[in-house]
Amino acid sequence: MKQSKKDIMLSEKDALQDMLDVEKLLMNYYSAALTEGSSTAFRKEILKNFSAHEKTQFSVFEQMLSRGYYEVQPAPKMMIDQNAEKFSKAKKQMSSASA
Repeated sequence: MKQSKKDIMLSEKDALQDMLDVEKLLMNYYSAALTEGSSTAFRKEILKNFSAHEKTQFSVFEQMLSRGYYEVQPAPKMMIDQNAEKFSKAKKQMSSASA
């Protein structure tokens, strides 16, 4: 017997993961549209939508985190320091190149 869509149920974890993936994808699309937008009105609307989806994405993430569905590993301090130094050097190079 063939299953229909109504016979297939996602678990809570799978549904939340699907929602998170969709929100992340939408944010990527809005980000691309924002960088390509050529009118102020269009860019404002895209930015408004991006902001709304950013809030939704973070809300879904928090729900997953609170239920133990998403595990966040803290970064070692050494890694944070190395990346901070790397980006600080890049920022200085960009500042000196534009001067």
